[in-house]
Amino acid sequence: MVYTRKGDEGETDLMNGGRVSKTNVRIEAYGTVDEVNSCIGMIRPIESDDVSEVLKKVQNHLHIIQSELSNPDADESEDYPQIEQEHVLELEEYIDTFREQMEPTQQFILPGGSEVGSQIHFARSVCRRAERRVTALSEEEEINGRILNYINRLSDLLFVVARLRNKRQGVEEEHPTY
Repeated sequence: MVYTRKGDEGETDLMNGGRVSKTNVRIEAYGTVDEVNSCIGMIRPIESDDVSEVLKKVQNHLHIIQSELSNPDADESEDYPQIEQEHVLELEEYIDTFREQMEPTQQFILPGGSEVGSQIHFARSVCRRAERRVTALSEEEEINGRILNYINRLSDLLFVVARLRNKRQGVEEEHPTY
């Protein structure tokens, strides 16, 4: 069944069986991670193969993060999937690999460029919002600290991927004027 009517009063279930307001900081955190995942889902099918495979892995990692954040007791279960340091290091490897294909930048870059490059920049900005929401949750409750590491690196990866996509499409980067 798609609808349960349980959320009609503005509350939702957590994975540990608790119920909270849909405006709860935990719901905001994993809901914004869901937005990032959806943004990546929109750009992934139209990206080149190497980037598409990386983004597919990222989407699966984000699903793990959403699951972790939706369960206040996630760290108490050995069988529960969690973001590990290896996931963070994997993002760093992708960043390094993609950066090697571009010239280093010494200036800020205006978000935009090609259609896909612009969409990736948008996903990056949503990722930064997710980072702020997860940080707010971490200030109220204990969470897996690697989640913050992962989301921070993900925004870096998305920045690099946006630049790479624009380069591959022959679109020049624009810099802000002051």
